[in-house]
Amino acid sequence: MHEHSININDFEEGHPIKVYLEENILIKKLFEELFSTDIHSDFEKFYNIFNQLCEVEKHFARKENQLFPYLEKYGWTNPSTGMWAFHDSIRDEIRLIKKLIKEKDFSNITQNIITLYNSLSQLIQVEEFRLFPNALNLLSEDDWKEMYIGDKEIGWMFSTPPKAYPSIKEEEYIHPSQDKQKRVLPFSLDDKSHYDEGYLSPEQVNFIFKFLPVDITYVDENDRVLFYNRGDERVFPRSAGIIGREVKFCHPPKSVDQVLLILEEFKARRQNTAEFWIQFKDRFIHIRYFAIIDNDGKYKGVIEMSQDITEIKNLDGEKRLLNWEK
Repeated sequence: MHEHSININDFEEGHPIKVYLEENILIKKLFEELFSTDIHSDFEKFYNIFNQLCEVEKHFARKENQLFPYLEKYGWTNPSTGMWAFHDSIRDEIRLIKKLIKEKDFSNITQNIITLYNSLSQLIQVEEFRLFPNALNLLSEDDWKEMYIGDKEIGWMFSTPPKAYPSIKEEEYIHPSQDKQKRVLPFSLDDKSHYDEGYLSPEQVNFIFKFLPVDITYVDENDRVLFYNRGDERVFPRSAGIIGREVKFCHPPKSVDQVLLILEEFKARRQNTAEFWIQFKDRFIHIRYFAIIDNDGKYKGVIEMSQDITEIKNLDGEKRLLNWEK
């Protein structure tokens, strides 16, 4: 692997590497402004600059979700572990500073800003001398061209998006759900179908529905039940007899009027969601309905989703560590 610095002027406008380098310049500039701002006399300015600096999360997210997968494709997996862990460490530092700012603990903010500066400076050094040069050696021109669409979904640190690479008109932007470009994948596409993003076999689709801890029922535009998942932990019992049945016959008489009203409002496009929560067998159940609208804006049915949230409702604080009982 090569270790040499790269020159920002060697890249066309919008090239993903050039954008990363431009963000690094912005990070350094924001730190200069931060260090020259007195937090005591100009707290609001300090707070605003720091918030801009927090947009480095988009820099991290693009690397983790865009750049690293391409590097993995060529067998370089170190960034996906080592550098990602470094990102998480910096995220912790940012989280701490946010807490100190919220508490206006000025005595500890400055030292933690210096710690963050040192961490990001080290990260930039590794990016510009190792990560980016090696990425340029590994990735093809087609790889870099593919990257813009996904990058746009995540976003950049700038208020104005960078130019597309290669240069395209803005109206040519394609949402990932409509992106049909074929890419080299590390698995066979035999027996698989393409979804909004990704490929699954019928067996894998069934696994997803079977193991999701939610009840899902799909009713089509003609109000007939097409599908329900048969997970082991269903909240409400279902049987195969409901497939093809009109949904109004699948609910107790006392709730049918509400179901029909939901369907009416969804079809008229006056509403897109409806939700309820009930006590059922000493459990707290969250029930939601979602209108299904196709790309042409046409009503295609409704998904009913029920979930036992008894334990979820009682969560508090944070749990960041795995602590399985042995």
